[in-house]
This record gives sequence, C-alpha cells and structure tokens, in this order.
Amino acid sequence: MGSLAPDPMVRRVYQCMCSIDPAMAVPTPSGKTSISAVSGVNREQLVIFLADMLRGTAEERAPLVEAMCQNGAEPAMVVTCEQVAEFLQDLISAIVQILVHRGRLQGWKPERMGDGSLGVKVLAEQLCSELKPSDQGVCDVACLEDWVFRVSQVSLYLEMLVAEGLNVSLPSRPAPTLLPPCKDTPWKDLRYLLDLPTVMFLAPQLPDSYSAPWRLVFSTRLHGESFTRMVAGLTKRGPTLLLIKDTKGHVFGGFASHNWEVKPQFQGDSRCFLFTVFPRLRVYTATGYNQHFMYLNQNQQTIPNGLGMGGQHGYFGLWLDSDFGCGHSRARPKCTTYGSPQLSGEEDFTVDSVEVWAVGKPPEPVEGEEEQGKKSILDADVEVQAMMEMTGKTIHSQGLREPEEDQ
Repeated sequence: MGSLAPDPMVRRVYQCMCSIDPAMAVPTPSGKTSISAVSGVNREQLVIFLADMLRGTAEERAPLVEAMCQNGAEPAMVVTCEQVAEFLQDLISAIVQILVHRGRLQGWKPERMGDGSLGVKVLAEQLCSELKPSDQGVCDVACLEDWVFRVSQVSLYLEMLVAEGLNVSLPSRPAPTLLPPCKDTPWKDLRYLLDLPTVMFLAPQLPDSYSAPWRLVFSTRLHGESFTRMVAGLTKRGPTLLLIKDTKGHVFGGFASHNWEVKPQFQGDSRCFLFTVFPRLRVYTATGYNQHFMYLNQNQQTIPNGLGMGGQHGYFGLWLDSDFGCGHSRARPKCTTYGSPQLSGEEDFTVDSVEVWAVGKPPEPVEGEEEQGKKSILDADVEVQAMMEMTGKTIHSQGLREPEEDQ
C-alpha cells in the first residue's frame, strides 16, 4: 500500500487491523480460533478487515472508521470532528495519489490545475460537515454509522484504497471512475481553477445523463476579459459549468442544465444549481420557490445585460455583468431560487478570472439552421430583394457569397 498511499494513511489502516477483536474471527475447522502470538496483524484480523471494508454494511464499517480516526491514540468511545477531518484528508490524498499512479486521470493534468492540497482540505471539510455530532462536538460509533450510510463517498474512497492498495480484485465491482473524461483542453497554455478533489466532488452532482467529456470552452486567461467571447463559448454547447474567482480569492459558480440562449426571459430547469469551491465546497440546489434558474442577455436598452442564476433582476444569487469585470451575489439571507448564501467575498465583487466548461453533449443542430446561416437575410424576403433591384440598388453581398451547390 505504501507505493500508492501516503505513510499516514498506511499507518491508519495497519492500526485499524490491529484493533480488530480476535474474538470476532472466523473459527478454524478444528473449532478453535487461530490467533497469532507475534505482534502484527493475524490472518483473521486481515480477513475481517477486508470483508467489512469491501462488502460490509455501514454498521460494520463504522468501528473501522472510528479506529482509523483515532490513529493509534488511546482508544476512546468517541472521536472528535477534528480527528475525522484529519482522517479524511489522509484518505482523499491517498485516492488522488492512486488516480495518478494508476493512470486514471481521464485526461486531466494535476500539474496544470489548482492547488490539490487545498482541494483535499476543502473536500475533507465538506464531507465532515455531513456529520451529526453531539452537542460536545464528538462522534460515537452510532454517529459514524449514520454518516457512512448517508455519505457514499466515504465508503467509495475506502473501497478504492483497500482494493488498490492491497491488490484485492472484486470481479463483481469494477474499479470506480471518480473523474469524468477531459478532452480538447489546452493544458500547456495556462493553469486552471479546478483541482482534482473539486472535480471528484462536482462531477457526481451533475445529472446522470451528463457523462460526456468535459471541455474548456472559455477562459479569461486564454481568451481575455470579453463578455461577447464568453457568450460565444457558452451558447450551443449544451450543459455547462461556470467558475468564477473574485479578487478576494473566493471561487464559486453555477451549473446550467440547458443550452444557454441570449434572450430576455429566464431559462433552464430545476437540475441547475449554484456552488462554492473556496473557502468552502458546497452545492445549492433548486428550492422550488421560483423558476429563475438561468438568465443571459446582451445589447438591450431597457433590461439587464449580463449572465445571472437565481433570484431576480438586480438581486441575483450569481450575476456577471455584460461590462465584464464585475458582478454580484446578493442573498439576504438566502437566494430564493437555490437557497444559497452570498457566494463571493463581497456582495459586489470584482472578477479575477472566469472559466466555462462544457460538461454534456452539445444540442443537436436544428434542421435547416445551418443552411439558413449561410444565406443573406434578403433571401428570406424575395419581395424586398426585387424592390431593391427595381430602384437600382446594388446587392453587394451577392457576389461575395459561395455559389449554391446546384449551380
């Protein structure tokens, strides 16, 4: 296991095995329990550990998690939330290391991404936030059992660590794919806002149908601070993930379940959500209060121009102004559409950088749309064309267009 996981995690696993009560071991054919007299892990402890970790229930896994959280400390009836967070950081670090060493990065390049160690900490804090400790801030086995049952990532990461680290194959359970594929991304040109732990967290939040490769379609560091260029990257891309970093260091964004369209009405559906990446990793889903999921408008005189998600005009959960460079996240106390708090460092924020990732299949082109795009607007109205010819007006675009195929 040491070749794939950091030393602290290897020690946690070993001490967990040692803590298993030999009385729980499976009896030998002679009817007696075989217990090794030497120090270390005996066969029965190893078998129980593997069985409970790889196929066990939440009830069977909770004591093992408790032992790993204690990490060789004096055995206690409970563990603290801080101990659970430290265990999670070691576990997530091990998973990232396994993905790298086993070549399961799916096209992602950690060296060109955000701070992975910071990503490990915020993901550990997010998973730890799902705990329901006592008023004293401690977690007994029942608390850990409830947590393991509700938070599937904990069991998934533990199964992967044990199966990969101890080279135990489970034919009925193929190795999990924790990262979506990443394609058509110019890695050598810049460093991205996303890091591996953040992708591991956000990818499962997307609806099941969005399993297409992730593709970078806009970045201020690559394409400049242009709202028009961002709109071009957003539209006709299918579902997208928008990430914003403000000048206070907060990283946040939104998932758009639908293809973006420039129009004065709200769009999208309840699969859209807002999220924060730093300083906390959280997802905020639709409340059902209203249907103000997505808004995108440009070049209008009387209505707001920009990109918004949640809330209402002038009071969006997430707003990026068409002038670019600035936006707001107004939630007092929470955004009506998504139930999210203020996402940015300040209510009115200044943009540091923006990324847009296409995360689903692009929409099918509408029949005739492509042909229509090739034609002049005059082709749609033959009467106007004839009147221009009668008055002696020259149709300048006529000689500049490609000849029709039948000609």
